[in-house]
Amino acid sequence: MHVSSYKATVLDAEAVRRSWRRIAHEVLEHQPDIERLCVFGIVTRGLPLAERLASTLAEIGERRPAVHGLDVRAYRDDQPRAVATPPAIARDLVHERPVLLVDDVLFNGRTARAAVEAVIAAGRPTSIQLAVLVDRGHRELPIRPDYVGKNIPTSLREWVEVRVAEIDGEDCVRILERGDR
Repeated sequence: MHVSSYKATVLDAEAVRRSWRRIAHEVLEHQPDIERLCVFGIVTRGLPLAERLASTLAEIGERRPAVHGLDVRAYRDDQPRAVATPPAIARDLVHERPVLLVDDVLFNGRTARAAVEAVIAAGRPTSIQLAVLVDRGHRELPIRPDYVGKNIPTSLREWVEVRVAEIDGEDCVRILERGDR
């Protein structure tokens, strides 16, 4: 059995808010037509982060992009295909439109790859970008985020825990260390 022990809090609620606001400004710089942008929050914690990003974009630029949840389990290459039904994404949401994928943590790149595959299965976007709150490294695939809240180098014995108020009752990012028992 694996037991995790608390190691450190690397982002508190205010740092999460500031990181996400900075990312919103960066997205506005790179997406001139924000109303055409389709934002997909990768479930579970990517979805509330995507909603926050859209709200911040609306606050800063007075326009809010559409936000949709994206369950990528059916496209994972490290899980049985029978785990989930592929998501039904309407072709007009992505075809010839820019897409922004949002997730909490980028680790080995498999979730991001699955999200890209799900979007491409629905249509041909003009571009696909990736925004993550935390990039912890250890990539197994050539995936690189376009927008990063914080780079947190970790060991493979460590785990990054992102907590969001909408699900967990608080906003923070913690490092946990795995131990065997």
